[in-house]
Amino acid sequence: MATVAVIGGTGAALFPNPNEVETLRIEVEWGETTAPVKRWRQHGHEVLFISRHGVLGEIAPHHVNYRANIQALKDLGADAVVAINAVGGIAKNALPGQLIIPDQLIDYTWGREHTYFDGQSGGLRFIDFTRPYDDDLREKIINAGSSRGLQLVTKGIYGVTQGPRLETAAEIDRLEQDGCHIVGMTAMPEAALARELELPYASCCIVVNWAAGRSDASIHDEIAEFLRQGMLRAAELIDYLLQAE
Repeated sequence: MATVAVIGGTGAALFPNPNEVETLRIEVEWGETTAPVKRWRQHGHEVLFISRHGVLGEIAPHHVNYRANIQALKDLGADAVVAINAVGGIAKNALPGQLIIPDQLIDYTWGREHTYFDGQSGGLRFIDFTRPYDDDLREKIINAGSSRGLQLVTKGIYGVTQGPRLETAAEIDRLEQDGCHIVGMTAMPEAALARELELPYASCCIVVNWAAGRSDASIHDEIAEFLRQGMLRAAELIDYLLQAE
């Protein structure tokens, strides 16, 4: 992997010396990326980073310009995309603070611009999405983390909801019945768009809270600290991945 793209939140934990980071403002046929692309060198690789929700985290999940983000990364020469997603835990092993590398997802979103190939803005094309995450990239991520003693849950089904509101307890019960282990709002259409552009894509999910109805604690009391801890560990994982390649 000569060029690795990362899509996440602020990305502060990932950045090396600020003087070594180049900022690129990118506009493609689908519009502007949700934030300028950050570019730097790390362990002999070029790293590209986009803040999915904007520079200040102001863009709601259903308003993210996923098509522009993925197209820009492709145009800049990305060989693989690692997504960092904050999620809620449904399964017992998806406890707050845990890093999970999902292998499947279920899409509950609606109304998002979810394809390049709708027969209008682009030619009609059907893609195989049986396994939404790239197996080889997942294996590299898992091996990189495990070899350094980083505890990972190496399988899981990500339920992607519309947002920006969090789910009801009954909705989480339904997701659990459907087989979901974690719930979040940003994996789709990101994963499918990467597949359409033939970009290997995998996700590192940070569990920042128990999903609705799974804990008596206030959800918002948990999120900030678990997100901070999780981002530090996700940055370690990315660094280990780059060193291993």
